[in-house]
Amino acid sequence: MSRKAAVVALTALAPISWGSTYFVTTEFLPPDRPLFTGLMRALPAGLLLLALTRKLPQGAWWWKLAVLGALNIGAFFPLLFLAAYRLPGGVAAVVGSVGPLFVVGLAALFLGDKPTVKSLLTAVAAAFGVSLVVLKAGAALDLVGVIAGLLSALSMSAGVVFTKRWGRPEGVGALALTGWQLTAGGLVILPVAFLIEGAPPALTGTHLAGYAYLAFGNTAISYFLWFRGIERLSASSATLLGPLSPITAAIIGWAALGQALGPVQLLGMVIAFGATLVGQLGPRTPKEAAPQAETFSSAEGSGQEVSMDLESSAVRR
Repeated sequence: MSRKAAVVALTALAPISWGSTYFVTTEFLPPDRPLFTGLMRALPAGLLLLALTRKLPQGAWWWKLAVLGALNIGAFFPLLFLAAYRLPGGVAAVVGSVGPLFVVGLAALFLGDKPTVKSLLTAVAAAFGVSLVVLKAGAALDLVGVIAGLLSALSMSAGVVFTKRWGRPEGVGALALTGWQLTAGGLVILPVAFLIEGAPPALTGTHLAGYAYLAFGNTAISYFLWFRGIERLSASSATLLGPLSPITAAIIGWAALGQALGPVQLLGMVIAFGATLVGQLGPRTPKEAAPQAETFSSAEGSGQEVSMDLESSAVRR
């Protein structure tokens, strides 16, 4: 396996993991607490990584991590959850799937990456494939929900581009950078969650197990792999791994929740997966050829994690 293929495979584990979020949220967590769930995913994971790495930002990285934490976590989570609660799951997933198109435009603006026909076509094909997987006839639209979904996709796309633009400080591993962003994002969500949802709910052992999975496997490890992959792949290639999340969610819904997968959904999976594969074809990048040393190596539409229920109207990230 080539170095790039290995990087792609490891990075792909992040959106695949995020595809399990809906199942865990509905089956293991208290209902109607999306912001508290976002807080429990981000802040404990970030604090754990800070404790493990024992590194703090220096100089300009204080404001950079504030921006990255807000874009990738702090603003993204609330906007995505707002879209999830105001739109049917399929509509929210399709709105979120425009992330690769946002990345193409932002990468041209901030990274100097000239858009290509391939990048545009693969982004459109990925969004079309996701729509076939999750969109149902007669799905209702809500203006606030659509705007929130578009802003969530834009927020995560901007996070991908600026993560690529700024890289990380010399001598700081991807694990520390992940901890910084998760902590910053969690601190953004903290006051919003308590202001809107009030005090935390009473938690059972099942709830705690679900939150532990989301915080550590689904967030700490997955975001480490995601940010590590962004360094080594082009912004568009990384974002085009996003469709693996709704594909995974659909497979889990079929296998664990008895949700139907018809010919149209299967065709959509093939199109979205094909666009993901085509998006990874291209020359090696400088980062890939000479990656920075890591402090930890181990296994987030688009830079988008969109987990959806094919039978109901909820979506989670």
